[in-house]
Amino acid sequence: MTTIYSTAETAPATASGGFTRALGNWANGIAAFWVRREAIKALRAMNDRELRDIGITRSHIDEVVWGRPDPEYARRR
Repeated sequence: MTTIYSTAETAPATASGGFTRALGNWANGIAAFWVRREAIKALRAMNDRELRDIGITRSHIDEVVWGRPDPEYARRR
């Protein structure tokens, strides 16, 4: 006959889940911010013709990168 002994109590699965999730969300937010900042830098380095080719103007770079396009912009084109 075999006896199984449990020497360590198991912790609930969600004991550190909230902290881990918050830390992961924070890290993802920082990484997304850096990526957007680099995209803005690259778009600002383009000339007006290159920007026009991709369909944006210099004044709309920030809004486009951050995902907040101006709804009136599409109507003016």
